[in-house]
Amino acid sequence: MSNFINISDYDASIHSEILDALVRKDKSLVEICEDRAVAEMRCYLSGRYDCDALFAPNVATQSQPDTRHQLVLMMALDIAIYHIFSIHNPMKLSQLRKDRYERAIEWLKAVAAGTISIEGAPLAPEEKQVANQSFRIVSNPKRHNHF
Repeated sequence: MSNFINISDYDASIHSEILDALVRKDKSLVEICEDRAVAEMRCYLSGRYDCDALFAPNVATQSQPDTRHQLVLMMALDIAIYHIFSIHNPMKLSQLRKDRYERAIEWLKAVAAGTISIEGAPLAPEEKQVANQSFRIVSNPKRHNHF
């Protein structure tokens, strides 16, 4: 269990009554979906960023502020909430939740491709980073000649 997402983090994205109704007050389901969301994000981010530092649990106190990256946290919450909603009834999944999940995945793909970066996120050590290709081999689309 990663403990990157706290149960109080859900308050900004979903009402606690809805969350309790979806998981039937079984908080272990929430933790499972959180772990799945973080694992899914690690697949995309591990090539460029230090995921152990990025997904480190942090308990904010009055003397120590929350050091988790808020954009990464928001995307993790969107993915976790999508998985929680999928438990209940995937056929009645809200369009908003689908859109937020798809947006999170598109964002992760863009980060993995290097078109955008996460400002302030810890980079992976040089030996662990996936080598960014300085060139890319592409070709024109296949033409269909009709005689």
